[in-house]
Amino acid sequence: MQNVLSVILAGGKGSRLEPLTRDRAKPAVPFGGVYRIVDFALSNCLNSGLRHIQLLTQYKGQSLDRHANTGWQRYFCRELGEFIDVIPPQQRIDEQWYQGTADAVYQNIYAMEKHRPDYVMILAGDHIYKMNYASMIDYHIENGADLTIGALRVSTEEAKSFGVMQVDTDQRIVGFEEKSPTPKTIPGEPDHCLASMGIYVFNAHFLFEQLCQDATRRDSAHDFGKNIIPSIIDKQRVFAFPFRDENRKQDAYWRDVGTLDAYFEANMDLVTVDPLLNLYDQDWPLRTYQPNVPPPKFVFAGSAEEGRRGCALDSIVCGGSIISGGEVERSIIGANVRVNSFAHVEDSILFEGVNIGRHTRIRRAIIDKGVHIPSGTEIGFDLEMDRRRGFTISSGGVVVIAKGDAVESMVRAEREQVIV
Repeated sequence: MQNVLSVILAGGKGSRLEPLTRDRAKPAVPFGGVYRIVDFALSNCLNSGLRHIQLLTQYKGQSLDRHANTGWQRYFCRELGEFIDVIPPQQRIDEQWYQGTADAVYQNIYAMEKHRPDYVMILAGDHIYKMNYASMIDYHIENGADLTIGALRVSTEEAKSFGVMQVDTDQRIVGFEEKSPTPKTIPGEPDHCLASMGIYVFNAHFLFEQLCQDATRRDSAHDFGKNIIPSIIDKQRVFAFPFRDENRKQDAYWRDVGTLDAYFEANMDLVTVDPLLNLYDQDWPLRTYQPNVPPPKFVFAGSAEEGRRGCALDSIVCGGSIISGGEVERSIIGANVRVNSFAHVEDSILFEGVNIGRHTRIRRAIIDKGVHIPSGTEIGFDLEMDRRRGFTISSGGVVVIAKGDAVESMVRAEREQVIV
């Protein structure tokens, strides 16, 4: 795979994940306690033998840059020609932000061309899945393709949010529609469509040529799905590669955790007895930055007169966390979290450094990094009160507390009003 350059698009705003993306890019949002969303695409690259990686950032890229440098540089040896380069917008070609996915790649042609790749693999940095990209690249070469697109079988309703492909018996793409309200279904399967995963393998010279042509079109949105792909399928060899899941479960696992509820549900699946996504697969390891922290600790056994008990049931508890006389159920506890005496946390996600005060009750909540919840607070039980406090409430009733939210002052003001 020495002749393949992997380009990961990691610059989206992630506005539907607000407030979790208030201070970070969507690919940098924590997932599963220790990971970031981008770790899945990066782990797939590493496990597939792809060691030439460019990570294109744009909005709020500092935490993503820091994560890539602290957690991923050690896996690549510059002396052997391996690299992971984080590339912010450089405005070499245009003074604007990236106008679309194709424009993001076009504005970085200079950085790509200097590595002289034969093939360019383009990936989204904000999806959760396991995939061997080497199989897709081999498929691309065997078919003599100009472009190969990763293909996922989805329901007709889901397909409205995707680019949908029509293929012939050889998997050559003969039709493509981007986010159609009436997507064309798979022949013989009226309830399913063949969707683009946003995973592309291009012949490098062909890609650069198409990007330069598209850049001159004033009516173009400069997007792969909207412009590049529809313009070439009639003239070039464009193939679909059926998604081959490395998760090794009965159903293929691929998730776009682009909304708060989708993100919450994907995380909550991880604490079930037999989760859909296997984080413990040694054959396809997931890597990330691992902080140098002590192991998690559970203290107070409930035998004393006051009955404090530190325990976690059906939960993930990360390093450095202390469950100090509190109880945790069906939750994901990030690094360096403290759950104090008589507190109860259920069906929730606590990011790194969260502190839960005594006698506090938390239910169906996502609490961002470093937030302190004062003693005696209830969150997730009265959604109207949580809304008045300024917290975000998802359409599914999940309470989201952003990093930097002054929860203590909010609760103090409430209590003062009660006293008055």
